[in-house]
Amino acid sequence: MGSLAVSRLASEETLPSVSIADQVAMIARKELAPHALAIDEGTIYPDALLRKFGETGAWGSHQPENGAADLRCAIQSIASIGEVCGATAFMAWCQNTLVWYASNSDNPKLVAKFANKFASGEILGGTGLSNPMKSFFGIEKLKLKGRKVEGGYVVRGVLPWVSNLGADHYFGTIFEREDEGGGTAKGGPDIVMFLADCANPAITLQPCKPFLAMDGTGTYGVQFRDVFVPDELILAEPAGPFVKKIRAGFILLQAGMALGLIKDCIQIMDEVDAPLGHVNRYLPQQPVQFRELHSEFEKEAMALACDPYNADDSYWRRVVALRLRAGDASVAAAHAAMLHCGARGYLKSHRAQRRLREAYFVAIVTPATKQLRKMLAGDER
Repeated sequence: MGSLAVSRLASEETLPSVSIADQVAMIARKELAPHALAIDEGTIYPDALLRKFGETGAWGSHQPENGAADLRCAIQSIASIGEVCGATAFMAWCQNTLVWYASNSDNPKLVAKFANKFASGEILGGTGLSNPMKSFFGIEKLKLKGRKVEGGYVVRGVLPWVSNLGADHYFGTIFEREDEGGGTAKGGPDIVMFLADCANPAITLQPCKPFLAMDGTGTYGVQFRDVFVPDELILAEPAGPFVKKIRAGFILLQAGMALGLIKDCIQIMDEVDAPLGHVNRYLPQQPVQFRELHSEFEKEAMALACDPYNADDSYWRRVVALRLRAGDASVAAAHAAMLHCGARGYLKSHRAQRRLREAYFVAIVTPATKQLRKMLAGDER
């Protein structure tokens, strides 16, 4: 073999492989971007694209291994999607969170049947923890009730909003036991976390009224009419310790939505610098400020993402504080992008106004800004 051939082979062997996040970014730019407006308006639910992202490994990188987990690639992948479409970044968070639930369960039958299918995108689904997360901090009461029967539970109630759903999808949620075995040692209600199968005929998906944005996210009201939930679908019983185990990951994965959105808002401001920079320089918020914030948030997210099972209170407070600041910065960055664009950003065809509407969602999706502040104040009930 000649020296030139040897040199070329050595060069090829040392080339870094394309990361999952890079693959996701390429798909997002080429295949997701043309549909972002339609997804925002609700004329498309991008299930085929969600499955394609799954084929790259986007939904499986954070599955625990040997008692440890790393969320960095998952956050980066969500951010890559979020640079293009906030609605799809939200669905990516839903899917990643569903994988997080299933892969952390102590139910071996559930893990064996669902964890890898969720991670590959073969089965899509979401997270139904908005109401439970609010209930843990005294904001709402649990809306689902369940009673023990042979082989499982019977569950009834209504969840007003659950996203990334369809007729063949699954999602994780929590009910409160209302039977005699439902009390805890402290006298409070016992809670059980489970997978809900949208194909169950006793589960009804009710379309929601149109939202300000993100209508293509497969969001429904979900009614449970005495739904039988077999033991094979129980994620955790009791659910309290399980929720504490997964809660940091649940919130940290949302950082990807903010990071992607902020990065695109910076890009929007850069795009109008040439024609409008002479007057935009008088605006109080400039791209350089958001670049610094983005870098700071990304660095903190990557550090926290390496240790999602950390049980220290100081770690938990860092997770909550990052999520709060990232939500605030998303709104600020999108607001600044609109002002930098001026009238051209006010057109329905311009993505600046879409990013502003999506930014408000980052700020209000559970845990919302006000709940995060309540959590940092230490008021859990």
